[in-house]
Amino acid sequence: MWTRRLALAAPLLAAPSLLRAQQGPRFEPVHRFNTQAARQGVCADRDHVYVVDDRLIVKFTKQGFREVARFETPREGPIIHMNSLSLHDGRLLAAHSNYPEEPMLSSVEIFDPANLAHLGNHSFGLMPGSLTTFEWNGGHAWAVWANYSRVFGRNQRPYGHTHWTHLTRLAPDMRQTAGWSFPADVLTRAEPMSISGASWGPGLPGHPGPLLWCTGHDHKEVYALRLPRMGTRLERVATLPIEAEGQAIAWDTAEPDLLWMIIRSRREVVAMRLVAA
Repeated sequence: MWTRRLALAAPLLAAPSLLRAQQGPRFEPVHRFNTQAARQGVCADRDHVYVVDDRLIVKFTKQGFREVARFETPREGPIIHMNSLSLHDGRLLAAHSNYPEEPMLSSVEIFDPANLAHLGNHSFGLMPGSLTTFEWNGGHAWAVWANYSRVFGRNQRPYGHTHWTHLTRLAPDMRQTAGWSFPADVLTRAEPMSISGASWGPGLPGHPGPLLWCTGHDHKEVYALRLPRMGTRLERVATLPIEAEGQAIAWDTAEPDLLWMIIRSRREVVAMRLVAA
């Protein structure tokens, strides 16, 4: 495990059809460290960083990135595929699913961030998608239900379809109160996979926040989306290059301009600061 700082962002190769910011808003790397847990996602509060793999959560100090706690379950246990982490009301929340098994089953697993003890869960049961992100913002919970155009294992058919991926807004009692699809070009870009990360964060010039910042599964870019004024699709206001190759992201709860992400291929955790201009 090691740490280092960089001053320049990595170059991005991306589809020309996507909006690029040559000048103006951009991300600059601030922190990075390596851990074998960096396979699904990450979140952070004032003093600690939490990194998640399918059945593993590891807690690190922000100073020196020392491991101080971990939660792990065996492969045959009830935890199958934790996709992302978020923090709310003194609890650490993991979006969990049985991906890529069918029928699609999902839950939110609840942990004590102090020692990563498992405190309970909320099971959604069968849903029209696989839960990849779950985060509270503005008094509501927001959940992304991923579908995939890729064929997995013994199913021998697409695991849903990427363009069925959608966002729902939930009341405190977990009742759905609204829902939206993602922009068609973002979902086409994600095919045959889906939306892996989503976190409410700061606005951009001309687009006051909060905006929903989203990532796919494979590309080094993040999409800033807003709720539509009319209709049923989220609206993309910007696409910015980042170092992460998709996967789950989270805005730091103590530094609202700091976005945490993982580089799965290198088992690396990276924090990048949003520079508005």
